[in-house]
Amino acid sequence: MNKIDRLTKKICRCFLWSFLGLLLTFSLPMVRAIAQPPIASIDRAQSLNQQGRQQFEQGNPQTALAQWQQAERLYRSGNNQTGAIGAQLNQARALQALGFYRRARTLLDEIVTVQQQQPNSTLKASSLLMLGNILRLVGEDKPAEQVLVASLSIAQQMNSLPDIQAAYLHLGNTLVAQQQLPKAIAYFKKAAAIAAPLQLSAQLRQLKVQQLNRDPEALTVLPQIEAQLATLPLSQTTVYGHIELASILSTSHSTLRTSSLRSAQLLAIAQQQAKTLGDRRAESWAIGRLAHLYEQNQQLQDAKQLTQKALQLAQTVNVPEITYQWQWQLGRILKAEGDITQATTIYTQTVETLQLLRKDLAALGQDVQFSFRDQVEPVYRELVDLLLQPGATQDNLKKARQVIESLQLAELNNFFREACLDAEARSIDAIDPTAAVIYPVILRDRLEVILSLPGQPLQHYATAVPQKQIEAGIAQMQASLRPTSFTKEQLAAAQQIYRWMIQPAAADLAQRDIKTLVFVLDGSLRSLPMAALHDGNQYLIEQYQIALTPGLQLLSPRTLQQKQTRALIGGLSDGTAESTPLPGVRQEVDEIRRQMPAQVLLNSSFTTSALKAEIQTAPFTVVHLATHGQFSSEAKDTYIQTWDGKLTVNDLQALLSRRSQTDTNAIELLVLSACETAQGDNRAALGMAGVAVRSGARSTLATLWRVNDASTAVFVTQFYKMLIRPDITKAQAVRDAQITLLRSPEFKHPFYWAPFILVGNWL
Repeated sequence: MNKIDRLTKKICRCFLWSFLGLLLTFSLPMVRAIAQPPIASIDRAQSLNQQGRQQFEQGNPQTALAQWQQAERLYRSGNNQTGAIGAQLNQARALQALGFYRRARTLLDEIVTVQQQQPNSTLKASSLLMLGNILRLVGEDKPAEQVLVASLSIAQQMNSLPDIQAAYLHLGNTLVAQQQLPKAIAYFKKAAAIAAPLQLSAQLRQLKVQQLNRDPEALTVLPQIEAQLATLPLSQTTVYGHIELASILSTSHSTLRTSSLRSAQLLAIAQQQAKTLGDRRAESWAIGRLAHLYEQNQQLQDAKQLTQKALQLAQTVNVPEITYQWQWQLGRILKAEGDITQATTIYTQTVETLQLLRKDLAALGQDVQFSFRDQVEPVYRELVDLLLQPGATQDNLKKARQVIESLQLAELNNFFREACLDAEARSIDAIDPTAAVIYPVILRDRLEVILSLPGQPLQHYATAVPQKQIEAGIAQMQASLRPTSFTKEQLAAAQQIYRWMIQPAAADLAQRDIKTLVFVLDGSLRSLPMAALHDGNQYLIEQYQIALTPGLQLLSPRTLQQKQTRALIGGLSDGTAESTPLPGVRQEVDEIRRQMPAQVLLNSSFTTSALKAEIQTAPFTVVHLATHGQFSSEAKDTYIQTWDGKLTVNDLQALLSRRSQTDTNAIELLVLSACETAQGDNRAALGMAGVAVRSGARSTLATLWRVNDASTAVFVTQFYKMLIRPDITKAQAVRDAQITLLRSPEFKHPFYWAPFILVGNWL
C-alpha cells in the first residue's frame, strides 16, 4: 500500500460524511428554491426540510432522514416533483451519513433516471453530483468520473458556481482514488479558486495531496487555510476544518509536520466549537484525536481520560464507526500500561463493534474507506496477540481461533466491497477425523500458530521472529520458486518456513496419524505453496495431503459423488486480442474427456453467453476453465478470460452460484488451470480465496502462477484419473498428481508442481 493510500484512507468516515454533507448542502440550490406545494402543506414541507437540515448539521442523520422522508410525502401529495426530488436528495445525504451507501446509490439511480429526459437544470447537476460521489465511495471510480464530468458540464451550462465548485472537488477526490495526483490537484485548485462555500474544503484537499507528494506549493496553501479558519463563522465546516488540518499537520508522513502543540490547539478549538453547536459526534472526534496526540507522546493517563470521554460521547450518539476507534485506542493505552486483562476485554469489545460495522466498512470505496490494513486488520491481530500470551488458556485459544477466522471473513468482505459472506462454525472432528487445521498468524514480534487436532485440546506455539524477518523469509521462498533457482537456494528457503510453521507440531502430527493438513493462512503466507515446505528430508506434500480454507466457517463438507461426475470444460488454446495462445489446452480438454462425460466450449465457442447457457441448462459437478486469468487483492482486477472478454470474480459468481453449496446440484469443483496471481501484488492470493468462496463451488483448484503447458497437462491427466476412483478425496487426487510431477525428472522442480492449490472442501 503506497503512502497516498495510507494517509488518504485514514480519514474517519464520520468526518467525511459530515464534510461531504456540507459540501452537498451548498450545491443543492433546488432545495433552496423548491416549487411551492399546495398552500395546505407548504409551510409544513419547508419546516421539515429546515428541521432536517438542522438535525443533520447537529450530527443526527437518522432524525434528519425521517423528516426529509415526510417532506417528500408532502411534496408528492401536492404533485410537486421538483420538491420531492429535492427531499430525496437530502435523504441520500442522510443515508450516506448513516453508512447505507447501497441504499443511497439505489435512490440516486432512481432520481437520475427520472431526470434523464428533462431539460438541464441545477437540480439535474446536483443529482448527478451526488450519484458520482456515491459511486466513488463504493469503489466504482471510472463510472464516478463519467457521472461527475456530466454534472460539471450541466453546472457550467447553468453557470451555477456552487455546483461547478462541488463537481471540481469531487472529480479531484475521484482522481486521487485513481492515483492521478497531478490531475486531482488541478481540480482542487479550480475548486479553491471559486469564492463559494466549498473553498476551504478544496484547499484542505489540495493541501493533503500536495504535502503527500512533497510539493513545496503546500507551504503557500497552509496560511490561506489558517486565515479562513480564523475568519469563517461558526459551523460544521469550521469544526471539521480544524480537525482535518490538525490531522494533516500531525501525521508522520506530512512535510508540514509541526509540534504536537499546534495540532492540539486546533483540536481544542474544534472541540469547543462542536460543543457550542451541540454536535456531539464532532466533539467526540475532536477529543479522541486530541487523546491520540497524548498517546503518541506517552502521556498515557491524560490519553486514557480523554479517550474514555470521547468513547462515552460516541456511544451516547450511537456512532459505532467512531466508537470502535476509541475502544481500540483505549485498548492500546491499557496494554501500554500493562493492564493485559482489561486491555483484552476492551479489544474484544472493539472486534464486536467491527462485526456490527462490517456491512458499512465493506461498502466504502478506496478514497474514504477505513484503510483496512491500517485501521481494521490490526485490531484483530492485536487481540490475537493479547489472547496468545504464554500460558494461554483453552478459552483464550478458542477465542483467538475465532478472531483469526473472523479476520479472514472481514478481509474477504473488504475484498468484495460488501458484506456478502456469513459464517457458521463447525468442528474439525465433524468434518474429517484424520485432518489437522493449522492457523498461523503474523504478529509484530513473532509468528504464532494454533494447531487443531481432532479430539484434542487446541495447542499453540510461537517463533520469536520479528515481522520484518518473517516477511523477508516469505519473499525469499517466493523468489526461490522460479524455475532457474538452484536446489540449495530453494530448499534453504522452504526449510526456514517449515521450521517456523510445522516443525514444533511435527511429532504430534505423526503420533495422531494425520493424513491431511488444512491451512488457514494469514497475510502474505497465502502467496506460498505449503506443499513445497521442506523438513530437510522431504517435501510436505510427500507426507500429507494439503488444502487451504479461509476458515472452517466457510466450509461445506461433502465427499465427491463419482457416479454423478460430469464436467463443463471451457478454454482458450488460440490467442485473442487480449491474450496469448495456450496450445496445451487442447491436450487438457482431450484428457478430461477421456476420464468423464464432458461438454466442451473451446476458443470461439467459449463466450460469456455460451458459458452462462450451459451452466443454466445442465447440472455439471465439475467446471474446468483452462484459460488466462488473474487473482488480485482487488475484486475488479480478479478475472477469467473468455473469447469475448473478461469475467470478473463477481461475474463468475453470478454465473456459477445459482446453485447453493448446500444444494444437491451444487458445483463440486471449479478448476482454473492457467490463472496466476497478479505481479507485484503481495496480497493477490486473496483473490483466489475470493473466487473460491464466491463462485458457489464447494472446492476450487487453482494455480499461484502460470505453469508451462506440458506439466499442466500431466497434472490434469493424473488428477482426473485419480478423482474418478471410488473413495478418493479431492486432496488425495491433488497430492497424487503433484507427486507424479515431483518424481518426473523433467518436472521435479517445485516450480512445476507446487503452484496447484486446493481451496475449500478437501473431501
